Amino acid sequence: MKLAILKERRAGETRVAATPETVKKLKGLGLEVAVEAGAGAGARIADADFAAAGAAIAPDAAAALRGAGIVLKVRGPDAAEIAAMEPGTVLAALLAPYTEKETATALAARGVDAFAMEFIPRISRAQAMDVLSSQANLAGYKAVIDAAATFGRAMPMMMTAAGTIAPARVFVMGVGVAGLQAIATARRLGAIVSATDVRPATKEQVESLGATFVAVIDDEFKQAETAAGYAKPMSAEYQAKQAALVAEHIRKQDIVITTALIPGRKAPVLVTEEMVKTMRAGSVIVDLAAEQGGNCPLTRADEVVEAHGVILMGYSNLPARLAVDSSSLYARNLFNFVSLIVDKKSGALALNWDDEIVKGAGLTRDGALVHPSLKG
Repeated sequence: MKLAILKERRAGETRVAATPETVKKLKGLGLEVAVEAGAGAGARIADADFAAAGAAIAPDAAAALRGAGIVLKVRGPDAAEIAAMEPGTVLAALLAPYTEKETATALAARGVDAFAMEFIPRISRAQAMDVLSSQANLAGYKAVIDAAATFGRAMPMMMTAAGTIAPARVFVMGVGVAGLQAIATARRLGAIVSATDVRPATKEQVESLGATFVAVIDDEFKQAETAAGYAKPMSAEYQAKQAALVAEHIRKQDIVITTALIPGRKAPVLVTEEMVKTMRAGSVIVDLAAEQGGNCPLTRADEVVEAHGVILMGYSNLPARLAVDSSSLYARNLFNFVSLIVDKKSGALALNWDDEIVKGAGLTRDGALVHPSLKG
């Protein structure tokens, strides 16, 4: 069976869905691999490197897709790519189902069985396919590096004959995968780091990385997490106390990194304009939620702007700014998923729709939208 790797066509998307390493592994599953010419350019992978790994280089998307039973991409396909896919094709990519439902609808109409990699269930058996974690980890790292490069002062304390330079203060809001990596990176750069999250279990994680946890610790906070590890809604009284604490804390920070995202909804506001006004001139905010409206209302997606003397960085695709490593991790995530849906003896497609991973990631099947988030 043929598997096609397509070049990404979206502005700013430098990642690729395969590497020479994963091409060899895909070949080991008994698959023919076709890579569209130039697909790896943004990630510094030459066509010759793919060819040396055993891939056939196709001159364009149509040629790569011709006869392909499986298609791998980073982002969702455009109309021309969908039209070139044959009914029954399996597609795996980051399909942004909540914001790009029209793509899923078009894929269903074409008869493509599409899988959204961001919907891979977060269970132990699927950890090696967890695209959100692999990409968020790099995003958290890059957020700190970008902030450090933009900030007009040094990050660590420096003691010199001419005097002492105080360390920068970094505040991370949201302690998921990206937040934890941001904490670790800022600490390695020598900053004084603090962090906040609405889930009590994150307090220990933050402190284990050498950072200070910022939250109103009362009885309500201690019970603010469900058995499944999700945050419970907090009372208006608690929210007011927490907001006052955060506002006072932000006033003293040099760099703030926000990471709060809610699937399918506008990002929550964590840093108000009033808070920004209290920050020192030259401070930096890196808003990882820029693509969904931002955790600060002053953020502009894909722009670096200045407001009230504070620099706000709104890059919406930080992993693409580290294309070599993000492509490597993403390609491995995809290979592990393909390994699940291909018979290792025959190399034929072997989709088991009763498997919780297949079912959880499936968006379209047999011409219909099948994921619960897309119905209705």
